[in-house]
Amino acid sequence: MNNNCINTQLSPVQSIKGVGPKKTVKLQRMGMFNIEDVLYSFPREYEDRRNVKYIAQLTNDEQVLICAKVLAISKSKYVKNRKQMLRVLVEDKTGKLEIVFFNASYYYKAFTIDKKYYFYGRVSISFDRKQMIHPDFSEVNDEDIKAIMPIYPLTEGISQNERRRIQKNALHYIDCIDEYLPDEILKRNRLCGIKYALKEIHFPQSFDAVKVAKFRLIFEELLILQTGLLMIKNRLQKDLKGIVFSKEIPVDKFIEQLPFTLTNAQKRAIDEIINDMESPKVMNRLIQGDVGSGKTVVAAAAVYKSVLSSYQAVVMAPTEILAQQHFKTFKKFFNAFEIKIEFLSGSTSKKYREEILAGLESGDINVLIGTHAVIQDNVKFFKLGLVITDEQHRFGVNQRAALSDKGIRPDILVMTATPIPRTLALILYGDLDISIIDEMPAGRKKIKTLCLDMQNRIQAYELIKQEISKGRQAYIVAPLIEDSENLNTRSVESLFEELESFFSGYKIAILHGNLKQTEKDEIMGKFINGEISVLISTVVIEVGIDVPNATVMVIENCERFGLAQLHQLRGRVGRGQEQSYCILINGSDNEISQRRAQIMEETDNGFLIAEEDLKIRGPGEFFGTRQHGIPEMKIANLFKHIKILSQVQKEAEIILNSDPLLEKKDNNKFKLKILSLFNDMENLNL
Repeated sequence: MNNNCINTQLSPVQSIKGVGPKKTVKLQRMGMFNIEDVLYSFPREYEDRRNVKYIAQLTNDEQVLICAKVLAISKSKYVKNRKQMLRVLVEDKTGKLEIVFFNASYYYKAFTIDKKYYFYGRVSISFDRKQMIHPDFSEVNDEDIKAIMPIYPLTEGISQNERRRIQKNALHYIDCIDEYLPDEILKRNRLCGIKYALKEIHFPQSFDAVKVAKFRLIFEELLILQTGLLMIKNRLQKDLKGIVFSKEIPVDKFIEQLPFTLTNAQKRAIDEIINDMESPKVMNRLIQGDVGSGKTVVAAAAVYKSVLSSYQAVVMAPTEILAQQHFKTFKKFFNAFEIKIEFLSGSTSKKYREEILAGLESGDINVLIGTHAVIQDNVKFFKLGLVITDEQHRFGVNQRAALSDKGIRPDILVMTATPIPRTLALILYGDLDISIIDEMPAGRKKIKTLCLDMQNRIQAYELIKQEISKGRQAYIVAPLIEDSENLNTRSVESLFEELESFFSGYKIAILHGNLKQTEKDEIMGKFINGEISVLISTVVIEVGIDVPNATVMVIENCERFGLAQLHQLRGRVGRGQEQSYCILINGSDNEISQRRAQIMEETDNGFLIAEEDLKIRGPGEFFGTRQHGIPEMKIANLFKHIKILSQVQKEAEIILNSDPLLEKKDNNKFKLKILSLFNDMENLNL
């Protein structure tokens, strides 16, 4: 690297020529805070402007580059909407075309009669009259317009031309970007250098160059991700011996006393967990199962093994309601055994908290179940052997690590009811082994799912009335807490006002994220106890709440939710023996919205739904990676780039097998790059 170079990660966007305070705010709105952010902000597509066409060859609605001489320029008023119109008549040797600009009279002096210009835009032909409205243009001696032109995502206040200028000026710092991939990786995978990749991804010489640049950038993004996650996994397993739980303590007695028969998928998951627990490695396993697939009993089998092996276990859930639910469920599971279980949350009284802390430290308490309160410094265990976190995506990697540090290399189990395609799970949970429970317990009735348009939504509320008259309960979910002037979308508050008289004689209540936690817990507690018949809520009820008596889920403006989220919400009903219903009320008639509703009607397989969600929305929206403490993907698409991902996973293993901590000189820059992109850097322990 040039000694005169600046650090592109530390240099703010305002260092780029042409970026003042106002542009800085707008770029930051798009996630660009420093020069490197700008260099790594890639075009979404390209326009091929290399070939000039004659006016006589033009067809309607094509985007094209022409070279033509200006014949006449005129200003006029466009009376209908009082817009100023600038008309420029141009011709080449084959014909004439009219260039039109609205409210752009400042272009009047940009053109000279009898001078030639390039124009690039969309052609409109009506009654043999050819027009281009608001094209890009430049003088003939400016060859920049005759190129493969990048098209960038924009924000209000930055035009496409301004954005290109900013990107071009950022490329002046290209020599300050150092190559950080070792030569052997570049050669083994036939990758171009980083400088070439960044130049060609922004302003390519050819579409072949775009392919070469994209391959390099996709490869590096996935390689950084996979190598970082493998390092976390290796840290948890590196030559440190984990707890070896005795094979003499099987879980058969626990399984035999259950009031139901386990599915084959549950048995398989338990076998995988027990094998991990009996091995010398630190277990680091994800139980991934659809809503209602029975993950909790699988986790309980692991707790049973831990406690009977004279170790303690801890279970952490993201909300107090979910943690309380686990507490009741585990108490029921272990009713026949002498296993002492306690509950800890922020609302636990000071006196009771002190008793719990003392019992944990002495070893009198075998299992602790709670919220984030369980990772506080004053929570000390006598002999912690097993750590379980539920709905792992609600916690950062740091919180899981903080819980693990309560013991000496305890085994780790995480659970999620968010169905994630296996390819995406390998990225998001690349530091974990995965057990998938892909089979539902026998006797569960399929939830009947129906999509209605806004005009027929009264049918949904008539169904609720029928069900609550039988003593059942219902959820109504809306995307907003209160009405918005800008969005034609139902809100919790307006629905409550509208439905209070419709459901007169029944108790209905509101639940949303702006309420205090104590209020939320009180309302949810009343719903669980059957004191509330209809709960009108935002998505705060999305995960983990188990009310077997609830048989109807109505989702207003279903087009405003992702498929995976709709599936999670649907999973709040169908948890008892009665027939349950999910009614989707669609406020949009666009094709994607209709397709998503159709998928929900056709299947209740969470993994298939997750695959479809990934196709429609892409991995960035499907699952926010930032909260997970791992780098955000800017160019890789796990659905499209599965072959590259497979190649990358092998490469990451080769690198770490020969240099587990990236200590070799050749790997030094690569290691620094990984550290700079991972949020939870301390988890790499480098």
